[in-house]
Amino acid sequence: MNRQKPGTAKCNLWSGPLACREADYRGTCKTRHAQAKPPAPPLQAHCLPRWGGRFRLPRPLAAEFCRYLYRLLWSARDEPRGCRRAVAHERDRFLSSAGWRKPAIASPFNGAGMASRPTNGHEEPACPSSTRTTGARLRSSRLFRAWIAGALLLQITQAQDSPISIQKPLGPVVIRPYRAPSVPPVRLHNSTRLENLIRAGKLYLSVQDALALAIENNLDLEIDRYGPLLAASAYERAQAGGPVRGVPSASAQVSSVDAGIGVNGSTASAGLASGGGGGGGGGGGAASIQQIGAITPNLDPILENTTTFSHLTQPQANTVVSQTTALVDTEHTYNTVLQQGLLSGGLVQFRDYEQYLKENSPSDVLNPVQAPHVDILVRHNFLQGFGIRLNDRSIRIASRNIGAARETFRSQLIDLVASVLNLYWDLASGYDEVKARQQALAVAEKFLEDTRKEIGIGVQARYELPRAEAEVASRRLDLRVAQGSAVQRAELLKQALTRQEDPLLDAAEIVPLGSIQVPKEDDLAPLRELVAKAMAQRPDIAVARIQDEAARINAIGTENPLLPTLQGAAQISDRGAAGAPQASGGIAPDPKLTGGYGTALGQVFRRDYPNNQASMYLSIPFNNRQAQGDYGVDQLQLRQSQIRGQRDANQIVVDISNQMSALRQARARYSAAANTLALQEQLLEADHQRFASGSATLNDLVTDQRNLAAARISGITAMAMYAHARVALDQVLGETLEKNNISFDDALAGQAPKR
Repeated sequence: MNRQKPGTAKCNLWSGPLACREADYRGTCKTRHAQAKPPAPPLQAHCLPRWGGRFRLPRPLAAEFCRYLYRLLWSARDEPRGCRRAVAHERDRFLSSAGWRKPAIASPFNGAGMASRPTNGHEEPACPSSTRTTGARLRSSRLFRAWIAGALLLQITQAQDSPISIQKPLGPVVIRPYRAPSVPPVRLHNSTRLENLIRAGKLYLSVQDALALAIENNLDLEIDRYGPLLAASAYERAQAGGPVRGVPSASAQVSSVDAGIGVNGSTASAGLASGGGGGGGGGGGAASIQQIGAITPNLDPILENTTTFSHLTQPQANTVVSQTTALVDTEHTYNTVLQQGLLSGGLVQFRDYEQYLKENSPSDVLNPVQAPHVDILVRHNFLQGFGIRLNDRSIRIASRNIGAARETFRSQLIDLVASVLNLYWDLASGYDEVKARQQALAVAEKFLEDTRKEIGIGVQARYELPRAEAEVASRRLDLRVAQGSAVQRAELLKQALTRQEDPLLDAAEIVPLGSIQVPKEDDLAPLRELVAKAMAQRPDIAVARIQDEAARINAIGTENPLLPTLQGAAQISDRGAAGAPQASGGIAPDPKLTGGYGTALGQVFRRDYPNNQASMYLSIPFNNRQAQGDYGVDQLQLRQSQIRGQRDANQIVVDISNQMSALRQARARYSAAANTLALQEQLLEADHQRFASGSATLNDLVTDQRNLAAARISGITAMAMYAHARVALDQVLGETLEKNNISFDDALAGQAPKR
């Protein structure tokens, strides 16, 4: 263990007052912790980054936990020395189990909490039994609270930092489709990478760190991350045959009565019903929004059940049939429908219907009576609305839209990376300009000082002094302008790298670690080769291709409605009826109809009373102008899209050519600026020698200094222009991500690789 000089013992969160008291025992530290327990213990520099980096805690949560932990460990100061050693041992064991690394400290204890100093024949006083018991309970209670607080904080931050994804509901398969999926809350806190990069009030930022922070924290990119998820949800909806969002279904449910059952059924079968019989009338659906083109049938099976219990009393003006002046009915109706849509353009429907009827009419032969019937219906389109290629077009479009959403996000990512690179190089060049301005100011001040000395000894005339002072004032003004510009550029870069305001970042100064490097030569491929590469890699070209393909697929939906409507339907149904004979009816019922629900259901399955039905529906609109207009609009829009695609391709060639020219011009400017800087330095040195010999004037030196400062600034500006031209060329070629080693999948998840 390293020895320390007297009075230099370190007391921090890890050693605590115990270390200083032990140091005081050795005579190396005086009563540093003799005062009372402070109300707000300071946060140690290694506490927040450890919790923030390991568990990705936001700074406020990590700070609160560190304060709690500090108070927990501070309690050891009031225990006897033997108890303090036990508490220190529990502290180290707790921190070790929590995954914390104990930093090197100046403490007389090792990692296990055992003393490494000689005892000089004196043993540590042992804890009394009551003190040990109380201390153990206290430690257990505090450690338990610490673990609970840590678990809660960890759960909160894991929920905040979870990737953006729609989690399917859990549970039994039967009820799982009826539970809502879970989506993590929005992520509005800054990533821990930002805090870890701040040291001593300065944000040391490399190019890769700046890009990583932008990927993790930029709000515009965070919004774009929801695009692929929205496309995936739309694809799931399309797989079920869902219509365009916002198109309500205009369905209606109408009550019905079995023909021949009871008084109302008898009159209905005779065609005498007026609509006010045993069941209430049905209402129409809401106003619907039309969808252009054929509508895909619902592809998810649907189970519907309607159960009705009715007690109806109806006055009877004509008692010939009912033989009563007030007909009282008790009805139980069960209607179950299972329907499955067909992707080829039809549907299959199974219906199970049962009705129970009991009434006070003495003329009924069976009372009460049960009448089930089972129907199987197949309905299909054969002209308009026919074909898998027609009805799955929305599924194919939604599938391609997922790829389009990913390409759209990649486009936004490329734009963000290019923007951050430009901001970073602007800041780096701004700092270089500040250094150049400071150097020019230093030269001007040195020149002013020399001028004053020469005036003092009579070598220079006194009227030369205002000229030198004016030069210093001009250089100082240039420096202040450059510093203000650098501050503004730093604020723009901070805004691009954060999600929310951070006082620590606001007070930090950005220190760019990267510098603009201009290679000796640019290895540029021929123009046509670069154009081919751009057409294959640029995300906007990929999105345009997907949109053109989706437009061609969608045009099928307006081409098919040009055909007439021809629909066929086939239905088979079986009915049954059974009940208790009623003597007052005067007629003995058929023995087959006597019984209960089982008897009636047996009639259905034996097909004692079968019903078969087939129908064809044909609709031929004259002129068919609506369908003709829809098809014409889609085809014309498709042609416009194709022309725009060719125009964009031509523009890409122009953009690449322009960026190549801009890169070459930037290199030429940089080379010229570098040569000019070298010549100006040589000229200034020569004029200094001439001035010393008396062949040059003060005005010559001032002019040379101005030209040298301008040459430096011109060189810095030329380097920044070259960096911008390089970034723009990579962007127009679609190579920005590859050139900067950025993974698309990591960026989509909101995580940049640790470096």
